[in-house]
Amino acid sequence: MDSDVIVVGGGVVGLTTAVTLAERGLRVRVWSRDDVTATTSAVAGALWWPYRIEPAAEAGAWALASLRVYGELAADPERTGVRWVAGVHADTVLDTLGPWAKEVPDLRQLAPEEVPGPYGTGLAARLPLIDMPVHLAWLRGRFEASGGVFERRTVTGFGEAAVRARVVVDCTGLGARELVPDAGLLPVRGQLVLVENPGVEEWFTAADEGAGETTYFFPQPGRLVLGGTAEEGSERADADPATAAAIVARCARVRPEIAGARVLGHRVGLRPARAGGVRIEAVPLPGGGRLVHHYGHGGAGVTVAWGCAERAAELVGD
Repeated sequence: MDSDVIVVGGGVVGLTTAVTLAERGLRVRVWSRDDVTATTSAVAGALWWPYRIEPAAEAGAWALASLRVYGELAADPERTGVRWVAGVHADTVLDTLGPWAKEVPDLRQLAPEEVPGPYGTGLAARLPLIDMPVHLAWLRGRFEASGGVFERRTVTGFGEAAVRARVVVDCTGLGARELVPDAGLLPVRGQLVLVENPGVEEWFTAADEGAGETTYFFPQPGRLVLGGTAEEGSERADADPATAAAIVARCARVRPEIAGARVLGHRVGLRPARAGGVRIEAVPLPGGGRLVHHYGHGGAGVTVAWGCAERAAELVGD
């Protein structure tokens, strides 16, 4: 065997797990169907916040572990893509959040008159905002600097990897629906609009999950990312013009200058939600090997990536 571990999947969960394992001294390969910039993770907004993820207790701990790492990475934003940015979560009440919220620095409830747009409640926060194309490229570079090998490869079964490594880590996201197979996986479609930034320096979010719509904007280098949707069960990969126009209109209700911003492009991604929440579990493979499942992170893969990677690494090392 030429590797100790093969990680299948090259998104943020797979790469973060691969980095964690390689930096423990293991020989690690990543097999990814796509280049890192073409994964679902590359489409993400991506603001640190435990959104659409279960189980809640574990997710809170994973998120806080990741927050600590992102806080360190934000010291070098040009390389890592991670920055501290202030903003507002509208329609959110501090007392309704889990215990994890008490450990987020400077998270505070706003008075109604402080909340922008047509919203009556909200929280102010300063959180990590990640430029995903930059961050994914940095993760791959950190992985390879630790001796890891990244390979473009389409996998049709975990047995292919099992003959090359004693442990296989399944970070295939929505792909696990067919590979495992796991019928509990459900795509949650997200559509974004990229526009020239008309001077917006703070992020904003508001969720209306019942309508399958969200309203948010994230100032990223060279663009303002507008969102979005949360369409459960939809696998449509192309951008819908009417949806895009509605996204711009909702964001302009909060910041009117967005209405006239020049559109730079559109993005669509399918979040890998799962009934029962994140699955991090080791199962035996024929011949004495081990398969560690690590998928089902929904809309919070970036938020919990480092905490979940530590848990997966424990299962690899047991």
